[in-house]
Amino acid sequence: MIVKFHKDVEDYLVDLIEILYEKEYFGFKESATDYVRELVYEIQDSLNRKHKKTAPTFFSKYDDNLQYVIYQKNRNTQWYVFFNRDGDTYCVYYIANNHSVGQYL
Repeated sequence: MIVKFHKDVEDYLVDLIEILYEKEYFGFKESATDYVRELVYEIQDSLNRKHKKTAPTFFSKYDDNLQYVIYQKNRNTQWYVFFNRDGDTYCVYYIANNHSVGQYL
């Protein structure tokens, strides 16, 4: 399995480190970096084994016919990973958490 991240997703993940640190979800920037790295690793390691759901129409602005999976990081936060699959390649077009897009799912 190959997992590719859209440029916008890569940019978001870099920004996410700053967001998590600045909003004081983590006391150290290194902890925020580790959190994001772990999320990326989990996606790369298990995306093909996760239960996939069809993404609602709301998310078609990122790409057509997206599917999504859920990663539970703690009791308060779930990450939704939206992607398309072409053979053994998964292209991730959008990542968000339940705090920002939960109402659309």
